[in-house]
Amino acid sequence: MKLIHIVSILALAMLFSSAHADETVSEKAQSTVNDIKRDANKATHRVEESACTGSDAECAKQKIGNRAEEAKDAVKDKSSEIKNKMD
Repeated sequence: MKLIHIVSILALAMLFSSAHADETVSEKAQSTVNDIKRDANKATHRVEESACTGSDAECAKQKIGNRAEEAKDAVKDKSSEIKNKMD
């Protein structure tokens, strides 16, 4: 009789426990797409920076803006990935 109670309590505990899940396939695909977009954006910025014909100050301003945009995109994408892993 006690064994039945213990087994039923364990079954209920397992039923209501939260499981840690990995990313779903669609979330992994979205993560890959985000990585590809960031890499393409980074390459485009490097080409634009190498072709800069303005003054040194203008080129530096463009370079700083590009790095800031890349950092913002990376943080946004990584926060989404972390959120997906926690869900």
